[in-house]
Amino acid sequence: MPNKKYPSVVFKERIKSIRLELENYCNETVSLYKKAISLFEKYDQKKADEVVEKSKEMDIYGYEIERSCIRFIAVEQPLASDLLYVESSIRVMSHIKRIAYLCRNIAEACNEIKDIKISEQLKSDVQFMIDYVQIMLTKGFSSFINQDISRAKELAIDDDKVDDLFDSILRQITQLVAQKTDFALGIINLLFLTRYLERIGDRVVQIGDRVVFINTNRRPRIEQLKEEN
Repeated sequence: MPNKKYPSVVFKERIKSIRLELENYCNETVSLYKKAISLFEKYDQKKADEVVEKSKEMDIYGYEIERSCIRFIAVEQPLASDLLYVESSIRVMSHIKRIAYLCRNIAEACNEIKDIKISEQLKSDVQFMIDYVQIMLTKGFSSFINQDISRAKELAIDDDKVDDLFDSILRQITQLVAQKTDFALGIINLLFLTRYLERIGDRVVQIGDRVVFINTNRRPRIEQLKEEN
């Protein structure tokens, strides 16, 4: 039996298919995020229901992509960078699926805050956080799809900004809880909303870390701890 050519045409087509599925999944997640956060500005029950249903579909779709990756490893037995990329894709998928689920949480939180009255400053800060996380999301997905290490490294700095915004919003919400007890439940859900945004930022940073690892074989957080010690 002649030796198998490596990589074969089938191998190339299968890994290309995985890359395309991942890109499509990332694009759909960004669209889901945009729809979810639009509910903060103007709540629409039909749109909120669509976010919930889409997040369920995305969960199933994510598992299908993971199975494709596992099947690829079992059948094609990739080596070196190809193996690292596919294995990392499985890990990244877990983060993206969680982001899709957090979009559902955002939609549900918006239902609870649609009637509360908040200051223009607080509303502006929350909107700024929403926009900033969207930038992170787009940048993080782009860094993985294109294996862009420079953009991936920017995400940790972006996340620091999101954390600062969350801290500022938390202080304002704490004051509101004491002042406006009639809207206490809605205000608490506003806090949940910003917490979900912060968690999306954390997930995106982990995707960026994986891009760095694929290309350098170094884990940014671990290397930073080593330097500090």
